[in-house]
This record gives sequence, structure tokens and C-alpha cells, in this order.
Amino acid sequence: MKKTAFITGITGQDGAYLAEFLLNKGYKVYGGFRRLSAQNFLRLDELGITNKVTLVETDMLDASNLVRTIKEVKPLEVYNLAAQSFVAHSFKNPILTGNVTGLGVTNLLEAIRIIDPDIRFYQASTSELFGLAKEFPQNENTPFYPRSPYGVAKLYGHWMTINYRESYNIFATNGILFNHESPLRGIEFVTRKITNAVANIHFGKQEYFDIGNMDVRRDWGYAKEYIEGMWSMLQADEPGTYVLATGENHSVREWIEVSFNFIEKEIIWEGEGEKEIGRDAKSGKILVKVNPEFFRPAEVENLIGDYSKAKNELGWEPKTTFNKLAEIMVKADIEKNK
Repeated sequence: MKKTAFITGITGQDGAYLAEFLLNKGYKVYGGFRRLSAQNFLRLDELGITNKVTLVETDMLDASNLVRTIKEVKPLEVYNLAAQSFVAHSFKNPILTGNVTGLGVTNLLEAIRIIDPDIRFYQASTSELFGLAKEFPQNENTPFYPRSPYGVAKLYGHWMTINYRESYNIFATNGILFNHESPLRGIEFVTRKITNAVANIHFGKQEYFDIGNMDVRRDWGYAKEYIEGMWSMLQADEPGTYVLATGENHSVREWIEVSFNFIEKEIIWEGEGEKEIGRDAKSGKILVKVNPEFFRPAEVENLIGDYSKAKNELGWEPKTTFNKLAEIMVKADIEKNK
């Protein structure tokens, strides 16, 4: 008999890759999506799996909808990947972010408690919980200090997951995933914004791009590998909290330099702060400009994860290097922008 999984946020980067992974494992996959004026199944289409999953209209703010969905789908595993997940957007829409990203978790956990407490539940936590980090690298015991409405909402969902685990004996697990990227990453996220712009510059479609704070450092991994870590957490004997990361970090400036390397352009930096620019070393053309509009009201300067618990208990570890990840994404965007 096939295992059944329900994935909220199936139309996102992680949801699409997870659906593909579970289908390859022989699962029956249901995917929750939010009804919009124009539906976006581009990622599922790109992976060729849109017709292989059963799509279910889902509203994380409607508890009755979630109760009905869990009752009808009868999943053995639930992966909650639904969120308003763009940090910059969360500053402009803090209440919406709190409702969807925070309270939505409670609605889903309550549906599981009511319908079938034996369901195994995965909550997508985030390295943004650490925010103004108090120790380096960050692990499962590092104190949290979120610096955005998104981070605060995720922290609520994180602790609510632990609360339902301890109060109702639900197999509820948190995955604290550090930044993970891929060609399916939304264009609004900095890594994909850069690789897409590099591809456009390569084809002469644009002259330069604007960027925010280039000094922030992140621990960047390959999303397809992190999906396997999510699944492994729900196969463990006991629920818990796990960090998935690479154990090294790099600045946004480094990501820009490596991305341009793949179209054989070297960047020379001039100026400081808001007046910094990046020029093509050969032609002298400006390719990168700093735009203060992209700075966060409260910045998360430096994140780097310690994934040793996941390695020791789940056998999970990252395989794709920083340079290789940039290469994968630049090549994909060049192919898309031809």
C-alpha cells in the first residue's frame, strides 16, 4: 500500500522538489495550494509532475478547511511548507505574515490533533530564527533572536510545533533549514535575482542590476539536498529539531562575483556603502549598483549552521559546494533566458 503525504505550499521551490522526491519514493502525493486569480504551477510543470500529484485548494487561515482536508486526504505524513516566506515583504505585511506563517501552523496542528494524532508532521523552521545570532556556528541549542516579522512568525510556529509534540504526543518535528537555493528559487530572492540578472546581462537584455546589503553572510546550500533531510526527519524513531546547513558561509558580494565568473566577467568594486558599484574589469561598464531601498529595517548580518546532529542521527550532509550551486543556477538562468 502506498504511503500518502500532504504538502502545504507545494507550488513553492521546496514543495515542488519534495513532491518530486516523494513520488520517486512511491508516495501518493497531495499538495495544498492557495487559490489566486492566476494559478502558478510553473515549478511543478518544470519538473513534469503537475499531473502526478493531487492538488487540493487549501487556506492556512481557515481551520475548518484544514480539518476537512486532513479528513479527506488521510495522510501518514504532513509537510508544512506554506508561508509568506519573503523577508522583505514581511516588513510591509507583518499582520498577514503573522497570520499565515505563524497562526497557520496552529490551524494545521489542530486539524491533525482532531482527525489523526498519529500523523507525522514536519514544520519548516528557518535560520532566520537566529537573527542577531548569539553564537557561531548556530545549532539546535542556540538562543533565538529573530529580526523580522517573518522570523518572529516562524518562531511562533516553531514553538507551537514543540508544544503540540509535548502536549498531545504528536510526532511533530522542526527542521531549521539555512538558506537553500536552486533554479526553482523565486526571482525575488537575492541569489536568484543575481543569477537571472547575470544571464540577462550575458545576452545584452539589461545593463546592470540593483542590490541591497552585500556584506551580509549566509550559509547557502542546494535545495534538492535539503528536501531529503526533511523526509529523513519524519523517518526517525523520535521527533525532534534538526539544523540543515553547509557549515560555511559567504557574502552576497561573493555570490555576485562567482555568478559573473561563469560568464567570464570579473567584477571590480569601487566606492563604499550606498555608493558602492561593481564594474566589469575589462569594459569598465557598471554592472552592479547598491540601492538603499533593498536594505532591511533590521538586518541579519551573519548566519552559519552546524549540521552535526542531522549528520549523526539522520545520516544527512550537504554535497554541493557554494561555487557549484552558483554554477547550477547561472547555467539554468542562461538556458531560460536564451
